[in-house]
Amino acid sequence: MARKTPAVERTLVKFGESIRSWRSIRGLPGAVVAERAGISRDTLRSIEAGKGTASLAAVVAVMEALGISSSMTNAVEPLNTEIGRNRAALINRKRVRPHAIR
Repeated sequence: MARKTPAVERTLVKFGESIRSWRSIRGLPGAVVAERAGISRDTLRSIEAGKGTASLAAVVAVMEALGISSSMTNAVEPLNTEIGRNRAALINRKRVRPHAIR
């Protein structure tokens, strides 16, 4: 399991709060979102609490059930950032070599 640094824990909590907010905005009870996502209500509670124990597949399924999965994929798309566009030529390389982050 990944190390939960304070920064990771803060991000998990904020992420969970955002998922819960989206559920409220959509006016969907937890049971409905869990059913649509194909997960248990306890797993949804875990995601919303920011525990970091749910699988990525479960998180994506919840985002799909809430209609926000495209926002997530857009957020992590490298070409949507300046550094990603500047280093786009490195994306399809077979080996990844470390680069200094600027």
